[in-house]
Amino acid sequence: MIEYLIGVDGGGSGTRVRLARADGALLATGASGPSALLHGIASAWCAVRAAIDQAYAAAGLAQPAPARIGLGLGLAGVHNSQWAADFLAADPGYGAIALGSDGQTTLLGAHQGRPGAIVALGTGSVGEVLAADGQRREVGGWGFPAGDEAGGAWIGLRAIGHLQQVLDGRAAPSPFAAALAEQCGGGGRDGLQRWLAGANQTAYATLVRLVLAHAADTAAARLILDQAGAQVALMVQALDPSGALPVALCGGLASPLTPYLPVALQTRLVPAHGDSAMGALLLISQQVRVSPDQVQPC
Repeated sequence: MIEYLIGVDGGGSGTRVRLARADGALLATGASGPSALLHGIASAWCAVRAAIDQAYAAAGLAQPAPARIGLGLGLAGVHNSQWAADFLAADPGYGAIALGSDGQTTLLGAHQGRPGAIVALGTGSVGEVLAADGQRREVGGWGFPAGDEAGGAWIGLRAIGHLQQVLDGRAAPSPFAAALAEQCGGGGRDGLQRWLAGANQTAYATLVRLVLAHAADTAAARLILDQAGAQVALMVQALDPSGALPVALCGGLASPLTPYLPVALQTRLVPAHGDSAMGALLLISQQVRVSPDQVQPC
């Protein structure tokens, strides 16, 4: 018997969960490190379990056996069908699992399951739309470095490109470049080469704070953010060419990037009703109501 429902939002920078009773009453939240599937299946499950442990501790509850828990997950990397299958195969025995992409659960949470569009901006990026006829469609979300335009890693990659030009003498020095150099190896070319050798999407995404901090004093930083805003606008146009649906900007970079969106898009934005973890709760609650004994990827 399912006694608790848990919604999981798992990305490249961190994992957030919401714990609820089976009747939907929220109890607590938890957080841990990255659980995007590209970091490995074992690592993803470790992060998910750590966040769940934290949520039960915050609620002051003893954690029951997994069989008494329904788990909804919105994870980055689910589009790789092999990763998704491997993740489900490593299930430690939850009573029900609903697995979807982080974009899908963000869409569910933002518009409470009703028609609308979202662009989720975190370490990566993705756009999702639920049309009035019930059709769901995705834009972007191709993954770093090939895609994920306007996501944190994409922004960080462009910041590194600027730093390389400054170190080569192809661009003028600036406080922005100096701050990047200090963070990425602590100095010149050799330090940056060492940083690059170990950098993943999470490392690139840590550079966003420097881009934002120097947007007012360095044209190169401002240009990167303006380009990110333009990419968001392209995603929204592809999701809803008619301009008729509500659009929510979601994720950790939603608020910082809003000022860099085209003004016409800023006026269309609506607040998200809930986050991706809330959408994951909705995802698992829908499945449990239909068939609590089935474990199906979504």
